[in-house]
Amino acid sequence: MNFTHRQKITAIAALMLSTLGLGVSAQGTYPSQSLKIIVPFTPGTGMDTIARVVAPRLAERLGQSVVVQNQPGASGNIGADAVAKSAPDGHTILMGANTMLMAAQMYKNASFDPVKDFSAVSMAAYGSLMMVANPKTGIKSVADLVKQVQARPGAISFGSPGVGTPHHMAMELFKLETNTFMLHVPYRGTAGYTQDLLAGELNVGFLPVHIAQGFVKNGRLNALALGSPKRHPVAPDVPTFEEVGVKRIDVDLWYAFFVPSKTPAAVVTRLNTEMAAILRQADVKEQLGKAGLDAVASTPAELAAIVAKDYPRWGAVIRTKQISAE
Repeated sequence: MNFTHRQKITAIAALMLSTLGLGVSAQGTYPSQSLKIIVPFTPGTGMDTIARVVAPRLAERLGQSVVVQNQPGASGNIGADAVAKSAPDGHTILMGANTMLMAAQMYKNASFDPVKDFSAVSMAAYGSLMMVANPKTGIKSVADLVKQVQARPGAISFGSPGVGTPHHMAMELFKLETNTFMLHVPYRGTAGYTQDLLAGELNVGFLPVHIAQGFVKNGRLNALALGSPKRHPVAPDVPTFEEVGVKRIDVDLWYAFFVPSKTPAAVVTRLNTEMAAILRQADVKEQLGKAGLDAVASTPAELAAIVAKDYPRWGAVIRTKQISAE
């Protein structure tokens, strides 16, 4: 069959449009492969718990397998960096937390920007911290603590599971707001820190509310205040810092999902919709509640606003107190 010049051009144009249409269709199909949720800390942590509760439900809703992969190191920087540098197609998700806003500013060699290099998907859960004191100190309130610290600067010690952990940063913020000085004793993990706090080797510290309240009830620790905007149902009798006159001590731990920046808006919206539906499920709320986590979703814009607010706040604490990690 012989084609005229015009017929040839028409045929080629039709083929190009057909091919282009297939390409657009293929790109528009999400997800097109299995997904990974990167947890930048070890198994058993709050982030890991959330990821493993959400993953199978997300797989069911998206019709693709979802694998949880732990990539710990450098206070979460290694895993976060891996996600920041992954393809922005929604197939690699970061299970992040407010700790990444701190760690990225404490490590001089951090190679990602937690504000610019990620697109916010949804909040996942909150965890509240309670300030406690060993009963041997005689400290029964925040006022007692401030009085003792002002009378003996540096004589009161506080511990944490490590430099730059939320427990540490919460106390540094408290010290700034109250203009006090206490000796920091960092540990390598939660177990040794909690044990010495209970034994009286440490005077005060922060613990997750669901852990702290058990020790408060049996008299092994005194509850001083909650680092939340409002009281927690696990410890309804414990006041917030705001109630006892110490402002700006909102140190709730928050956990959230992120994807690399430049991920298509339609993909972010799809993930947000599915995450929100999962986090509303009663069994999900129950499972996370047992781990001391309050499941809650958000819009991408709401999460982005929280990141934008918290990043400079913790940066100011880090610079003022000259906190660094290697």
